Amino acid sequence: MKKLCKKTAATFFAATWLSTVPVSAFAADSLPQRYSSADTVWVLLGAALVFFMQPGFAMCETGLTRAKNAGNIVMKNVMDFALGTPAFWIVGFGLMFGTDIGGFIGTPDFFVTKFTVGKDAGYPVMAFLIFQTVFCATAATIVSGSMAERTKFSSYCIYSILISLFIYPVSGHWIWGGGWLVQMGFHDFAGSTAVHMVGGVCACIGAYLLGPRIGKYNADGSVNAIPGHSLPLATLGVFILWFAWFGFNGCSTVSLTGDEAILSAAHIFMTTNMAAAIATCTVMFFTWFRYGKPDVSMTLNGALAGLVAITAGCDLVTVPGAFLIGIVAGITVVCSIEFIDQKLKIDDPVGAISVHGVCGALGTVLTGLLAEKEGWLYCGDPHFFMTQVTGVASVILYVAIAAFIVFKTIKSTVGLRVTAKEEIAGLDFEEHGLPSAYADFMPAPEHIFDTSALPAKPDPVLNPQRETAPSVPGLHPVTPDGHAYSLVTIITSKERFLPLKNALEKIGITGMTVTEVHGYGLQKGHAEMYRGASVVSRLLPKIRLDIVVSAISPRIIIEVAKQVLYTGKYGDGKIFVSTIDNVIKIRTGEEGFDALQDYPL
Repeated sequence: MKKLCKKTAATFFAATWLSTVPVSAFAADSLPQRYSSADTVWVLLGAALVFFMQPGFAMCETGLTRAKNAGNIVMKNVMDFALGTPAFWIVGFGLMFGTDIGGFIGTPDFFVTKFTVGKDAGYPVMAFLIFQTVFCATAATIVSGSMAERTKFSSYCIYSILISLFIYPVSGHWIWGGGWLVQMGFHDFAGSTAVHMVGGVCACIGAYLLGPRIGKYNADGSVNAIPGHSLPLATLGVFILWFAWFGFNGCSTVSLTGDEAILSAAHIFMTTNMAAAIATCTVMFFTWFRYGKPDVSMTLNGALAGLVAITAGCDLVTVPGAFLIGIVAGITVVCSIEFIDQKLKIDDPVGAISVHGVCGALGTVLTGLLAEKEGWLYCGDPHFFMTQVTGVASVILYVAIAAFIVFKTIKSTVGLRVTAKEEIAGLDFEEHGLPSAYADFMPAPEHIFDTSALPAKPDPVLNPQRETAPSVPGLHPVTPDGHAYSLVTIITSKERFLPLKNALEKIGITGMTVTEVHGYGLQKGHAEMYRGASVVSRLLPKIRLDIVVSAISPRIIIEVAKQVLYTGKYGDGKIFVSTIDNVIKIRTGEEGFDALQDYPL
C-alpha cells in the first residue's frame, strides 16, 4: 500500500512539473518550418535513384566484357563509389560549391563545414551533399568501361579518387557552382557536360594511354571484335540506368513545391523518356540497314546515348525537340563508335567515349539550337548556341589536360596496365584471386526443343540391313571374334538433334552418347558482326553424337544422317567413322558383340 501511494505521488509531481514547462519546448511544429518536406524527399529520392545507376553501370559493363573479368569490373564499380564518396566530401564539394574565386574554382571547404543552402532552398545541406555525391560518382564510374579488361586495379582506385577530388569538381564549379560558364549563360541542366562528357573525356584519354586489349587490332590495322559474355546482363544494366535516369534528370529540379516545379518535373520525365526511346529505335533501324541485321549491343548504347544527350536541355526543349535529339544521338553514337574503334584505334569495350563523351557534347550543343525560348532555331539569335559551344570546348580542353597529367603520372610511376600474362589469364584471378566470378555455376545443357512441327524432309527410306562387316572403305579387318566394331561420330547443330535421333531410332539405333561441344572457327559464308567489326574465329555451339555399332552397317547410319541433316548450306555438320578394338559392358562383364546388344532389364 505504501509503494502504491509513493508511486501515485511521484506521478502527480511529474505531471505538475510538466504542466509548468512551455509547450513550445515539445511542439517543434509550432516553430516556423525552414525546409519543405516535398523538396527534401524529392532530392533524397533523386540521390537514391542516381545511386542506383551504379549497379546499372556495373551490369552493363560486365555484360559487354568477357566473363574472365566480370569480378574485376564489378569490384571497380563498387570501389569508385566507395572511394569517391569521402574524397568528394573532404575536398571535392568545397572546390565545386564553395565561394567563387575568380569564376574558376570554389573556396576549399574541408568536410563541408561552412556551406549553407540558399534561403529559398527547401532542403538541408546534407540532402544536397548526398545528391551531388552520387552525381560525382557517376562521372568517375564512366571511365571503368572504356579501360576495362587491362587496367591495374590499384591504378583504377588512384585515378577514381583524383577524378572525385578535383577533375570533376573544378569543371563542375564552372557550370553549377557559380563559375564563369554559368555567368556567361551556359546551360547544362542535369549534366550532359558536367557529368557525362567529363567522364567520357577522361575515358578517352585513359583508354588512349592504356592501349588496346591484346588481340583487338591486327598488324595490318584491321579490327577484331571481342564480344561481351552476356548481352542479357548488359540489357539489365541499361534498363536500370534508364529507370534511374528519371531521378538523374527529373530530381535535378531539387524542388517539387508549387505548380511550376511540378510541371517542370513532369516535362523533364517526358523529354527524357522520349529521347531515349527514339535513340533506341534509330540505332536499331540504322544498324539493321548498315549491317544487315539489328545490332543488339549498339542498340543498348543507343538508349544510353539518347539519355545522355537529352540531359543538358531536358528542361528547355519541347517533346518534339527531344524526339529530334534522340534521332541525332542514335546515328551519332553508331558512327562515333565505329570511328573511334576503326580509325582512331582506341579500344573502348563498352562505347563509353561515344555514349558519354560525344553524345554529352552533342546534347549540350543541340540545347543551344532547340531550347524553346533561347534556341537558335526558335529565336534566330546564335548567342546562346555559341555559349553552349564555348562551354563544351572549354570543358573538353580542361578535362583532357587534367586527365592526361593524371594518367601519364600513374603510368610512369605505379603503372597503368597489367602484364600480358595477367590480361590473358583474366583479371578476376590475377587481381582478386577468383577462379571465376561464376564459380558456383556450371554450364548446364541447353533444352533441345522438338522441331517436328517445322517443315521436314520425308523420313529416309532405308533397309536397316544388319551386317557384320562395315561397308566403309579404309576400316580395319574384323576382330578375332568375327565382328567389326565401328564408331560413328556426327557433329552438327543443336536444333537438328531430335530429327536425327528419331531417324536413327527407326533403323535400330537404341543407344548413343550425346555431348554438347564447341567448334572453333567461322563458318564460311556466314559473316558475324559485333558493334560494326567482324568477329574473329570463335567457339561455335555444336552437338556431338557417338554411336558404336557392329550389327548395323555404318553406311546406313551415314546415309540416314546425310538425308536428315543436309540443307546445302554451311554448318550442316560432319561425320567421322573409326574402328573400335573392343567393347565392354560394365554391368554384365560382356565384351565384344554381346556388349552392344540391348536386353530388357
